[in-house]
Amino acid sequence: MPQTASHGALRPVVAVLAVVIRERSVLLVQRANPPDAGLWGFPGGKVEFGEQILDAAERELLEETGVRAKAQCVFNAVDAYDRPDGALRQHFVLIAVRCEWEHGEPLAADDALDAKWIPLEALERAVTLSQDVAEIARQAAG
Repeated sequence: MPQTASHGALRPVVAVLAVVIRERSVLLVQRANPPDAGLWGFPGGKVEFGEQILDAAERELLEETGVRAKAQCVFNAVDAYDRPDGALRQHFVLIAVRCEWEHGEPLAADDALDAKWIPLEALERAVTLSQDVAEIARQAAG
């Protein structure tokens, strides 16, 4: 069901992407839910009402992977569309947040099927990525 405001207007859903780079590898999860179910992308999810963007990135990262990191800054934003039958069902605005790994090894939880560190140089060969993942990972790695 599309997201609607009380007056019936369709609105994008605001979500965060927790982008964690460690030793030239990036932490990715295999998505369990649309959009992009089965594809690999960054841990993340919806920003809760009243929640700050950096706090949302840290919370979503911990919930999906068990990894703790310090959110540092917003560095990009992209659109994602859920079109299961060709018709637009949902529009997400995904805010990329650079995070510094503190501790923990990834263990898939919440709405992730799998979670692991993937070397940046093998990104496109290692797994099937969601749109913009490789570009955003390289941007975060500097």
